[in-house]
Amino acid sequence: MTEIAPLTAAEAGSAAALWEASGLVRSWNDPHADIAAALACPTSTILAARDGGRIIGTVMAGYDGHRGWLYYVACAADRRGTGLGRALVEAAEQWLAAQGARVIRLMVRAENEAVTGFYQALGYEDGEMIVMGKRLSILPRQGEVAPQATEGEDGNAA
Repeated sequence: MTEIAPLTAAEAGSAAALWEASGLVRSWNDPHADIAAALACPTSTILAARDGGRIIGTVMAGYDGHRGWLYYVACAADRRGTGLGRALVEAAEQWLAAQGARVIRLMVRAENEAVTGFYQALGYEDGEMIVMGKRLSILPRQGEVAPQATEGEDGNAA
């Protein structure tokens, strides 16, 4: 029986492995750091689907005070097409609504066009916006000294 509930810190390695296997991890994102940050933040969660103790799906949800965001929607390869992705997204929508979110956004990488049909079937539509980013990893955090850029660092956003 599949259960969807918050991910625990002890399950972080399994979630990161699922994200790797699903092609969601990029060289500039440390999935373990992303998991730790989400679990430590009161306005975010990672919901995990489990079957017999095995992590078979995840969705990270965050609330910024106005809108909710979805990240790391992933299903084990042997569970795709079974409705698990829909169940995870719906569970995240419920969590975000309980936080006060009035709208939910998500980003799809340009090279992952195939997944847009999945989201459209769930009622999501193209927001006709450009997402811009700025990497803050080169800026010091409060109380820290700024690290020096190494040769070859280009600072490109994700």
